[in-house]
Amino acid sequence: MDGVFETERLIMRPWSPNHWPAFCALHFDPDVMADYGGPITELECRRKFDRYLASWNEFQTTRFSVEDREGLFLGYCGVVFRPDPMHPLGSHHEIGWRFFRDSWGKGYAMESAKASLVYAVQILNLRSIYAYTSPDNLRSQAVMARLAMIRRQDKDFTIPTLHIPQWQGLVWMVDPAQFAPESMNTR
Repeated sequence: MDGVFETERLIMRPWSPNHWPAFCALHFDPDVMADYGGPITELECRRKFDRYLASWNEFQTTRFSVEDREGLFLGYCGVVFRPDPMHPLGSHHEIGWRFFRDSWGKGYAMESAKASLVYAVQILNLRSIYAYTSPDNLRSQAVMARLAMIRRQDKDFTIPTLHIPQWQGLVWMVDPAQFAPESMNTR
C-alpha cells in the first residue's frame, strides 16, 4: 500500500523529503505552535519529521501530509505509535493534527482525522488510540468531541516540553465503533 488517501477535499500521503520546508514552516509559526508554548527548533523539527518517517516505515501509520486538491500543503494529521514506556500513557498510538492558521475553521482537521482513524481502525485493526491536547486548545477539543472520542480524565497527565516545564495533557480515547470502512477512499 502506498499510503495515499483521498477524502472529499484532501489528499493525504506519507512524508517525502520535498515536504521538509513546509513541515518546518508549520512548526516555526507561533500561532500554530501556541498550544505547545511556541515554535520548536530546527533540530526538534528534524527529530519529529524523522519520527513520522520511521513510524510509516515500521508500522504503516504516521501523521500524513495533508494537501488540498491542487497539492498545497495545509498541515498534517494521522496516528503514530509512540514506543515510550516512560510516557505517562506508556507505549501507545496517538492521533494528532496540526494545520497552518489559514486552514483553521474549514473542517480539514475533522475530515483528515476521520480518514486517519478509519485507516487505523479498519485497515490496521488498532483498538486503543489516544488523543491529547492542552486545556486551552479548544479547537482540538472540539474536533475530538465531533469525532465522538471518549474523554478520559483518569488518563490526564503532565510532562515537560521544550517551552513549558509542566505541560498538561487532557486525554481522549477513540471509540473504534465510530469508524466504518466505507468512510475512506484509497488509491
